[in-house]
Amino acid sequence: MRRHLFTKRGWGLLVAAGVCLLAAGIMGRRDLLTLSVLLAVLPLISLAGVRLLKPSFTVYREFDPESVETGATATVKLAVARSGSISGTTLMEEKLPSRFGQSPAFRFPARSSTGGTSRYEYHLRSGRRGQYVIGPVTAEFTDPFGLSLHRHTIDDGDVLTVTPAAVELPPTGLAGARGNDGMTATRIRANPSEDDVMTREYRHGDPMRRVHWAATARHGTLMVRQEESVTTPEATIILDQRFAAFPDGPVAGQADPDQPISSRCFEWTVVATMSISAHLMERNYSLRCLDPAGEPAFRRSPSAPEPESEEYSGAAGLQGIADSLAAIGLTGQHRPGMREASTGQDHAPAVFADPLMDKLSAHRMRGPLIALLGKPTFSEARALAAGAGYGANAFAMLVTDRPDDCHEALDILRLGGWRAVALSPSTSVQEAWRNFDDDLPGSATAPAAVDVRRGAEVAR
Repeated sequence: MRRHLFTKRGWGLLVAAGVCLLAAGIMGRRDLLTLSVLLAVLPLISLAGVRLLKPSFTVYREFDPESVETGATATVKLAVARSGSISGTTLMEEKLPSRFGQSPAFRFPARSSTGGTSRYEYHLRSGRRGQYVIGPVTAEFTDPFGLSLHRHTIDDGDVLTVTPAAVELPPTGLAGARGNDGMTATRIRANPSEDDVMTREYRHGDPMRRVHWAATARHGTLMVRQEESVTTPEATIILDQRFAAFPDGPVAGQADPDQPISSRCFEWTVVATMSISAHLMERNYSLRCLDPAGEPAFRRSPSAPEPESEEYSGAAGLQGIADSLAAIGLTGQHRPGMREASTGQDHAPAVFADPLMDKLSAHRMRGPLIALLGKPTFSEARALAAGAGYGANAFAMLVTDRPDDCHEALDILRLGGWRAVALSPSTSVQEAWRNFDDDLPGSATAPAAVDVRRGAEVAR
């Protein structure tokens, strides 16, 4: 029988009831029979009481921060309030996924409870990204006599999002003519028309020849012509998520059906995507995130706040990318135990085809293209090679356990205008990023840059 049916006191009464019943049968004493019945009925009544009249609780759970990076500590704040009139001490436990260790236990009410609400706090840390259900809280109720127990779930739990941590990248020449700060000044024509002129309020020291009298009359305050405007550069990230492109082994903990399908190489690309996004947005870039089929990169991510979005900017955009990367996984492969149906290759959208090229063409030459890929086939590399002409610069990282096997794909991409490198997941993201720096002496991309120029000449 399960331990939580009765306490030691309750089991003791039941044992005593059995002894009295046995003695009554041997000695023929009715008083012992009555006592045995009383001893047996009392724990049973207590058990029925805690199951039928169990108190109700309200649980509030808050994470600080709401989403936490891998390796960082999240503080979980619990507030438990009793909504019924029944009083007494209750033992509670917060259920946690196994990777977080032992589940915390506490008593209600707490010593420092105020207004009928008890508050608790504990800390969690995860070394792997994902979404984890924290909770539910289970309470172990007992009757006023301490004879019976009943464990009951009092809430549904909440989801903690663990995002990949960005790695700080060194400054490179990726920004090109826009400068390392990601900003560029766009000079307005010397004789602007009334339709395209830009104005701002007069500042002390502005020459009077720059006063725009029509705007001054319209706004009721002195306005001057804005001779320069600042444009926000754009960058496009192509994130490969195909299971076939990452044939290396699964990461640790892959047996958990609630976590996304991943691999060592794909985990590297996820961290690189997060790091590059943070690096560019710190330099005022706006980002477009696509997959090889030209669809929004995070459409299939269960943690994406806006799965259909492909444009991100500012701090809110960076947080959206981080949340979307938390539970993103490889697609095109079915894992036993998962509810989603597998994506057959016959029905999979074409990769690096017209839909992607149309998306790149719509933002032609507005900024760099960055492709984070697995191991493409010959035909896939040839299809992607044409996309280099749509970006101010085109950079490709091929992540595989065997970089030496990617020479053919690298040659095709470089011939098409991409600055491409193949690397293993043991390579640091910072080292991989330095491959795209024109200014570093002895850069690993110097031969690649020559190949790119030759490829462009051949194409012309």
